[in-house]
Amino acid sequence: MNRVSKFATLAVGLITLVSSPAVFAQASPAPAAPAAAAPVKPEAIPAKIALIAFEQAVFATNEGQQAIATLSKKYEPQKNKIQAEQTEVESLQKQLQAATTLSDEDRQSRVRTIDAKQKQLQRDGEDAQASYQNDLQEAYQRIAGKVNAVTQKYVSDNGYTLLLDVSGQQSNVLWAAEKTDVTRAVIEAYNAQAGVAAPAAPATPASAAPRSTTPRPAAKTPAK
Repeated sequence: MNRVSKFATLAVGLITLVSSPAVFAQASPAPAAPAAAAPVKPEAIPAKIALIAFEQAVFATNEGQQAIATLSKKYEPQKNKIQAEQTEVESLQKQLQAATTLSDEDRQSRVRTIDAKQKQLQRDGEDAQASYQNDLQEAYQRIAGKVNAVTQKYVSDNGYTLLLDVSGQQSNVLWAAEKTDVTRAVIEAYNAQAGVAAPAAPATPASAAPRSTTPRPAAKTPAK
């Protein structure tokens, strides 16, 4: 075979090798696998904590004070009635104690009268208390939603990252700097937005029925 024929044969072999899919696949480098995405680390946010006595704030607003004043006026007649009943019972009890010449029959009659009046006083007091608390709760629910919206906006606008409600007596907050308490600031913000005038005299939630003056029995000391 002459030199031209050898060159032609070699050229044909190279063409066949390059055009072969299998050979080309083996010769081509495999595509690199995509790199795994790096985990996103949470961004550290500086803590700025606020405290609020929310329940107290609701009734400390001008609108809350007006609601309490309205309820106090509504239940004033019932309160006066209950106080009169209590005064009557106490008077009858003193008369019975002072009467030393009564017959057993008269004494028992007076005791039954006093007992009946005491039961009536208790029923009237419980009914007035339940009714007053129900009206007070309705007033609280009506105002609390609006105060909550103002509270959320206030803490957001001022860059707070956590808000704790310390209304309850069983709060887990043992101590906090005074500047973390935003109760007064929220009250003032709500009053400015609501446009309700302050009442003439601040009111506080109170029971419609007078408190019992009966002392509680002393706790017994367990025997050793």
